Amino acid sequence: MVSRLREVLILSTILVAVLLLPACTTEPASWNEDEAWEDLFDGHSLKGWTPKIRGEAWGEDARQTFRVTDSLLSVDYSGYEGFSDEFGHLFYDLPYSHYRLNVVYRFHGEQVPGGPGWAFRNSGVMIHSPPGSTMGVDQDFPISIEVQLLGGNGVDERSTANLCTPGTHVVMDGQLETRHCMNSSSPTFHGDQWVSAEILVLGDSLITHLVEGVPVLSYSGPQMGGGSVSGADPAWFREGEPLPGGHISLQSESHPVQFRSVRLLNLAGCMDPDDPSYRPWFEFNDAAACASAQQ
Repeated sequence: MVSRLREVLILSTILVAVLLLPACTTEPASWNEDEAWEDLFDGHSLKGWTPKIRGEAWGEDARQTFRVTDSLLSVDYSGYEGFSDEFGHLFYDLPYSHYRLNVVYRFHGEQVPGGPGWAFRNSGVMIHSPPGSTMGVDQDFPISIEVQLLGGNGVDERSTANLCTPGTHVVMDGQLETRHCMNSSSPTFHGDQWVSAEILVLGDSLITHLVEGVPVLSYSGPQMGGGSVSGADPAWFREGEPLPGGHISLQSESHPVQFRSVRLLNLAGCMDPDDPSYRPWFEFNDAAACASAQQ
């Protein structure tokens, strides 16, 4: 009886010791999500980016609408005497499908003369777009999903990280949404303050807009459809075709705006836990990214 009691006490002691051990993990200390974010804007050049200005050929920007000033990626209108619908987009060279994209931006200065009233303190981040090189010389906007960035006028409420849909539709609450623009639930940001906007993109299954870390709008099923794009090559517009990924671009719509950072965390990669290329934050399996596939 004493021997049996002693055995129970020993087993209990071992169990308590095991429970008090730190939780086991297969993740090496080097797996740091913060370090995996890529700076798409390097702070001193537009390397990796190509402009497309309405009325100019792909890669041309005669008035340097997009430039780097004081380590900021700037939409600048000092080279313009007036604005005649020369809407512009600065495309990142690589396409993505599953990712988190964070931009820190601010509006400043005065809108260039001739800019439309709706474009006051208005810019955007376009996603899921065909390559910018497919845009016609006189095309105004790429077929894309626009995360619309807006600044306040000092008085009225005006949300940011809204959704606009040039040449596209999305699904909200299980229904195809055909309105061109839909407001988010974000607060208004007046003045020239810096604002952090983030986009969580999981292919065509979920897209969520966040402002200062707070979700403000979600939808799914991005697809080609509708209008709000002029001058596009019909060969690149296929009504109802899903948009599981594509290119990212920053917009110029007649009001100066600056981007302090443009950072991306790629969520597509090798999801084999035994492969050295595996990372725990991946959401979409890209088998070609596995180290074993490179051998």
